[in-house]
Amino acid sequence: MMIPAIDLIDGQVVRLYQGDYQQKTNYEYTAKERQDLYASTGATVMHFVDLDGAKDSNRRQLSLLKTLVNHPSMIIQVGGGVRCKEDVQQLLDLGANRIVIGSLAIKQPELIREWIVEFGGEKIVLALDVKIDTNGNKTLPTHGWIKDSGVNLENLLDDYIAAGLIHVLCTDISKDGTLQGSNVQLYRELCQQYPTIKWQASGGIGSLDDIKALLPTGVDGVILGRSLLEGKFTLEQAIACWPKTENNRATAGESSC
Repeated sequence: MMIPAIDLIDGQVVRLYQGDYQQKTNYEYTAKERQDLYASTGATVMHFVDLDGAKDSNRRQLSLLKTLVNHPSMIIQVGGGVRCKEDVQQLLDLGANRIVIGSLAIKQPELIREWIVEFGGEKIVLALDVKIDTNGNKTLPTHGWIKDSGVNLENLLDDYIAAGLIHVLCTDISKDGTLQGSNVQLYRELCQQYPTIKWQASGGIGSLDDIKALLPTGVDGVILGRSLLEGKFTLEQAIACWPKTENNRATAGESSC
């Protein structure tokens, strides 16, 4: 499925280049306007990131988020600065369907596994940003992709799966914001190795061909941010590229792209 994504700073729709707050693009339309457009086009899941909350949980944009998360036809997942159980509960109480956990999933995996058990696997999405070295090792940097956590992706996932993990949003940080295509090989490997996880591919989508390239990998969803905001293609066109199949292992030949 196609998952439109919107990042929010001070109530405005923005995009950061590779997570850098100093490389920010502002867009004129409001988050609600885009959400309504995406919903009318057929999106059933949407992804919001509160970048103010990511910097300071006391600055979380709760009033704005409340207008976005209670949607009659969309599953809404929200991330940005979730640092404690109270943050999770606050966003769920606000109306969010899924809570996206980033750096904390790497730094305190025992705690996040407890949340998965308590709230259920459907309520938690791990957002794992991957850096791939020259030897093919998939490491997970933190602190704005600057600090090496020393944690390997595969080692982290095994214990999470045992706790009931369902959703992982995975970004190859070298692709984020580039519109140069995603890391197809990465998602193919992860889907084969961890077939019980519903993978969300994120980063690099700039054309319909980039979406089509992900069809055989087995990912459950594709995050679309800058490409939709800048009109590289429409959401309707993107949805048409993604045939509905039971196991999401569609082949490129089945696409109308």
